[in-house]
Amino acid sequence: MMNTNDFDMTFGPSSMSDISSYLYTYACHETERALCLMELTELFGQGPDGADWLESERRVDPDRSPFLSACLDVKMIGESIESIAEQAGRIQLNQTTFKVVCLKAGDRFSYDQLRGFERMVGGRIEGTAQMKSPDVTLGLISLNGIWRLGVMHEPERAWLEHKRKPQNYSTGLSSRVARALVNLAVPRISGATLLDPCCGMGNVLIEAFSMGIPAEGRDINPLAVRGARVNLRHYGYDDNKVAIQDMNTLHGHYDAAVLDLPYNLCSVFPEEEQLRMLKSLRRLSDRAVIVSTEPLREQLTDTGWKVLSHCTTRKGSFARDIWLCV
Repeated sequence: MMNTNDFDMTFGPSSMSDISSYLYTYACHETERALCLMELTELFGQGPDGADWLESERRVDPDRSPFLSACLDVKMIGESIESIAEQAGRIQLNQTTFKVVCLKAGDRFSYDQLRGFERMVGGRIEGTAQMKSPDVTLGLISLNGIWRLGVMHEPERAWLEHKRKPQNYSTGLSSRVARALVNLAVPRISGATLLDPCCGMGNVLIEAFSMGIPAEGRDINPLAVRGARVNLRHYGYDDNKVAIQDMNTLHGHYDAAVLDLPYNLCSVFPEEEQLRMLKSLRRLSDRAVIVSTEPLREQLTDTGWKVLSHCTTRKGSFARDIWLCV
């Protein structure tokens, strides 16, 4: 978790009236760009400002999103690199070691220019520079000619370990996509409960638990539930949160749900069963992210859902439609 107050350091006065408090950089593969933009819009309440960056007053741990690459807690702004360097001279590190890094986003400069900017700003800071393992990293970025300097937070990306589950199958949701789906379903955690009524091997549940979101999983397939329990235990999560059950017989209510509709690459999933599942989901949750391998808008409308946004992701020739509904 990011915390600007981990170290004893102070910044001099700076005009912050024209910008937001946090700047985020992001990156994604072209096949997942639509999902990335959809997720960021839900997390921040707005779309990105640029092709690889977003400004917001909202503080979001960069580890939440699989697409965020850094968060800059902006402390100083200036209309030139010289202005930022001058302001940097007012930083009081109080025995905290540091380094200055130009973020890989925003306005484009050559490699030599970027290293020169880092030296110019870092050279004005009174303190001990440490390139390998500093106490704090100060991020530097130029956006449309306006420079920002602040405390840089990078994600630890512990969720990448979830790629190596003991139990998996080839067409299952990737950890990256599963994590994004959870963020679409629960953009504000604050005690929200999540249901995965067709949980398979537990990919969505693992991502939810890793973010501190209370979740439960169900699946009609005993082999899937067995695999999900193995995976949950492997990562230290409660395997009693998943059970064998047909979602149409479920009771209770959840704040949100992620439903990856069953599919078979060799046969057609009956539409009447699909409609039955969507009706049950409408009864069980206020908000849902639904994954399908075919158009679903008409069926969603017919079962009482309103589509807020939609995108498609691809893995080779295999395409998934993702529907965010309330």
